[in-house]
Order: sequence, then C-alpha cells, then structure tokens
Amino acid sequence: MKTFTKSQLALRNGQDREEIWVAYQGVIYDVTDSRLWRNGKHYEHWAGQDLTDELPDAPHTEKVFERLQQVGVLGD
Repeated sequence: MKTFTKSQLALRNGQDREEIWVAYQGVIYDVTDSRLWRNGKHYEHWAGQDLTDELPDAPHTEKVFERLQQVGVLGD
C-alpha cells in the first residue's frame, strides 16, 4: 500500500482536491463518496487529518472504517 505524508493527506480535505480522505490508526481511508463527508466536514471533524485521537468522542465505534476503501498508510 502506498505511503502518504501528513501534508499529502491534508490536501485531500474536500477543498484543495477532489479526493476526501481521513486517517485512522495509520491507515488512510477514502470518504469522497460518503454523504456524511460533504465538502470535507463531518459534524465537527474535518477531512485531511488523522482522526485517531478524535474517535473516542464519536457516537460510533471504529467499525465505521470497515466500510471504507483503504487508499494508503500514513507516514512521516
């Protein structure tokens, strides 16, 4: 799987590029087609970021990531 930097992930925020990506536990997921991530925002969360530390505050579990396509891993 391809490795992307945090800067490359940040460009997939729903504003700078067509792709909308988020990372969780080192894996990058494509949420472009999710109606819940329109314009790169999902409630108080923004795309193009690592959401690992934010998940404990979410009303759902990490199982939501099982439905998403993995596009890469997060590197330095």
